[in-house]
Amino acid sequence: MFQLATISEWTEGILIETTPLLIYSILFLFVFIETGVLVAFFLPGDSVLFAAGFIAATRSDTSITTLLIAIFVAAFLGDQLGFVLGRHYGRPYLDKRDAPRIRKMIAHAEKFYEKYGYSAIILARFYPWIRTFVPPIAGISKMNYYKFLSANLIGALLWGVGITLLGYYAASIPVLEESSHLIAAFFIILTIALTLRNYLRAKRAI
Repeated sequence: MFQLATISEWTEGILIETTPLLIYSILFLFVFIETGVLVAFFLPGDSVLFAAGFIAATRSDTSITTLLIAIFVAAFLGDQLGFVLGRHYGRPYLDKRDAPRIRKMIAHAEKFYEKYGYSAIILARFYPWIRTFVPPIAGISKMNYYKFLSANLIGALLWGVGITLLGYYAASIPVLEESSHLIAAFFIILTIALTLRNYLRAKRAI
């Protein structure tokens, strides 16, 4: 088992050796995949965003503005992809099925998204697993595109930018700042652990 000092040194090495461009790229891909690719719903986006903001605050060469833009765009495009996949591929596939159960599910989904779709798109951002599936279902339900578009913009801003900024400003707290590398190590390990746990749970559910 690693000692805390060893973990801190290991994390510090990663933070020093990783270039800002690589950090932006990795986080962009991570958030985009977690929100836009259904098979990646087990990824722990919340802890990653908080850790990204915290790490950005501990590195003088990492721009929080660039990081926020990358995360916002990735979160927005991820949900857009999910919506398009649901609208153009999911719905035609289900329309070919004449099963009464499927027809009933589609009807219920359409009523739900017509009435609560706007708030559902925004609030789903803050629920792991759910945020990955809500956009495709919105697309399948033929939710108004412009309502989805505006809700997606707000959701990406509140979730992606909001949680990242929480991590960024948390690093300015004196007690946390003194243990920045240990905290960064904690979030890295937490992210790995949550990813494995969610993956194994999803695998057992199949």
